[in-house]
Amino acid sequence: MTPSLSSSFHEAMSASIKAYIIGLLTAFVVAVRLLKRNRSRTSLPLPPGPTPLPLVGNVIGIKTDAPWVTYREWAATYGDLVYSRLLNLDIIIINSEKVAKELLEHRSHNYSDRAIVSINKLFGMSTLTANIGYGDTWRTHRRFLHQAFRPVAAATHRPTQLRKARDLMLNLVETPDQEDFPKHLKHLQSFATSTIMSIVYGYEPLPHNDPLVDIVEKASLDISVTVTPESAALLVSFPALQNIPAWFPGASFKRNAAIVRKHISDMIEFPFKYVQDEMARGTATPSMVSDALEGFEKADDIDELEAMKGAFATAFVAGAETTSSVLLVFMLAMVLHPEIQKRAQAEIDNVTGGDRLPDFEDRSSLPFVEAVFRETLRWHPVIPLGVAHAATESDVFEGYSIPKGATIIANAWAMSRDEARYPDAEEFRAERFLTADGALTDDTVSFAFGFGRRVCVGRYMADASVWSAMVHFLAIFDLTKPDGVGDFEPKWTTGLGTHPAPFPCRIAPRSPSSARLTEMVRSPV
Repeated sequence: MTPSLSSSFHEAMSASIKAYIIGLLTAFVVAVRLLKRNRSRTSLPLPPGPTPLPLVGNVIGIKTDAPWVTYREWAATYGDLVYSRLLNLDIIIINSEKVAKELLEHRSHNYSDRAIVSINKLFGMSTLTANIGYGDTWRTHRRFLHQAFRPVAAATHRPTQLRKARDLMLNLVETPDQEDFPKHLKHLQSFATSTIMSIVYGYEPLPHNDPLVDIVEKASLDISVTVTPESAALLVSFPALQNIPAWFPGASFKRNAAIVRKHISDMIEFPFKYVQDEMARGTATPSMVSDALEGFEKADDIDELEAMKGAFATAFVAGAETTSSVLLVFMLAMVLHPEIQKRAQAEIDNVTGGDRLPDFEDRSSLPFVEAVFRETLRWHPVIPLGVAHAATESDVFEGYSIPKGATIIANAWAMSRDEARYPDAEEFRAERFLTADGALTDDTVSFAFGFGRRVCVGRYMADASVWSAMVHFLAIFDLTKPDGVGDFEPKWTTGLGTHPAPFPCRIAPRSPSSARLTEMVRSPV
C-alpha cells in the first residue's frame, strides 16, 4: 500500500496533543468534568473493570499496538462486559458474542450510534457511512447500500469476482520469483481493489500505478491510523484542542488532519465523477453507482447526492482493505499448515476432476474448503474491534449502568478466542466447523462482520470475493515455506485493521505445466 503519512503519524499526533493538554488545560478542569459526569450517573454500578488512574483513566494499562489483546485479558478477570476509561471517555468492552447480540442487536435502537463523531469531522471522515451518527442521514446512506448489496444483487457480480480471481492467479503465475512477497502482496491488493472498483464504479484500474487506486490507498492508510478510540480519546476529552491554529508550534496533528481530509475527499469525489463523466458520454460500464444514478429521481437534492457518494466510497474502501487482509491470513495459515492445504486441494480435485477451475456452483460440494474459509475469518479477525458503537441513552444491563454516550466496543478478537466454543483457539483447525459426518456446522463466524443495524452491509460481496480467490489459490498453487526456512513466529500489523506482516512464502504452481495453468485461468467465466 502506498504510504500517505509517515509511520509516526499516530505517535506525533499523540505527543503534540499531550503537550497542549499540559499547557492549556489544568487538572482542575478535568476534575470538574469527571465530577459532573459522576453526578449524572444512576446509583447502579458501572460494569467491572480495571481501576482507572486519576485523570488519565486506563491509558497506561492498554497494549497500544493490540488493545484487543488487553481487553480479552481483562475479560478473564472482569467478565464479558468491562468498563474502561480513557481520560474523559467512557468505554464499554463487550467480550462475548452473546452479550454483543443482546445489546447491539436486541437493543439496537440504543446502540446504533457512532462514537468520536467530532474527530471524524476533523479528519474528513464524517461523510463515510461507517462513521455517521444514527439518524436520517445514516438511513439514507444505508438505503443506497442495501439496494446495491442485498444478497440477490450481490450474486449478480459473481462473474466479475471469478474473472478478477483468475486475473490474480495469472499475475502470480507470471511472477518470475515465486518467493517475492512484496510482489505477491501487491497482486493481492490489486485484486481486492480492482474487484470492488469494477463492481462499484465500473472502473478497470491499470495494472500498475493507477491514479484512482493510489488515491484510495492513501485514504485507507489514513483511516487505519486515525479512527481508533485509543488514538482519538484525547481530542474527544478535550475538544478545545481542535481549535488550535494549524500554524501553532507543535500542532502537527492539525496539519496532518488537513492532509487526511484531502485524501478522503479525493477518494469520495474522483471515482464518483468518473462514473458521471462516463454516463454523460454514454460509455459507462454497468456498476452500482451508475445503477443508482440512473434511478435517482432527485437530481437537485444535494444531500441525497452527497449521501450516495459517501455510501459507495465507504463500500469501496472497506471492501478493498479487508479482502486483501483476509487473503493474507489465509496464505499464512496454508504456509503454516500444509496438511490442511493438501486436504482442501484434494477435495477440489475430487469435485473438478483436476481439468477445470472451481466456480460458485461448486461451493456447496466443498465443505472442507468452506471450513477453511470460516476458520480464516475466526483465526485472526482483520478488524479485531470492529467500528465502535455509542449508547444513545443510558441503559441498564444485568444490574450494571451503561452511561449515555459511552463508546461500545465489540471485541471480535475475544469472541474468536472463546475456548468454550473454539477449543485451542490459537490453533488453526478447519475441522472445528465440521460435524462428525463431515457436514458444515451452523457457525458462520458472523461476529467478524459486526452486529445489529451497523452490521457490514457488504458482507455477502466480501464473502464471495474472498472465497473465489481462496478456492483458486488452492486449485492452482502450493503455498509453502521457502527452502531452508524453518519454524517462524508470525508478526502482525496494527491499527484499526490488522493483517500478517511480511512472512516467508513460496507460491508455486501445482501443475508442472505453466502453459496449462495459463490456459485454465484465461478460460471464460
